[in-house]
Amino acid sequence: MSAHTIFERAPFGAIVAWTDGAPRPPERHSRKLDAWKTNNSQGRLIRKQGRSDIGMLDPHASFTLHEADYGADGIIAIRVHRTFGLNTRLTSTIVERPAAGSVRVFARAGHDAELVHLAPHRADAEQWLSEHGYPSAVLEEVSADEAATHAAEGRATA
Repeated sequence: MSAHTIFERAPFGAIVAWTDGAPRPPERHSRKLDAWKTNNSQGRLIRKQGRSDIGMLDPHASFTLHEADYGADGIIAIRVHRTFGLNTRLTSTIVERPAAGSVRVFARAGHDAELVHLAPHRADAEQWLSEHGYPSAVLEEVSADEAATHAAEGRATA
């Protein structure tokens, strides 16, 4: 899929993989493998920047994926996010969509919302929120209709 398709159709919380199509180098070639991993990985869709009107996209639109967290003892020291413009040459695929009944936790409401957590159900989302303290947080449940719609689109576009 193109980045444009990901921007328009991937739901917040989806796992998106990207690739440049190059074959994976052997493990013994650590520098080549590290460079390959830069262009071939996956992450959770947490943000979309730019406007999308009917058939028209902001030429500077982009989406951000949460790739990894690094830390120890339950403390995250580094959070890795990757932002892709719609003109990227990398190919993307939706690997997994959020399940019906799961709950998205956004840091704030509105057009500039950012997903900070995806919980399996509302009680877990509320528990996580009480521990992490986002005062302007918004909870949004993934409906069965949304999950079914995205599943049908995935079969048609994948």
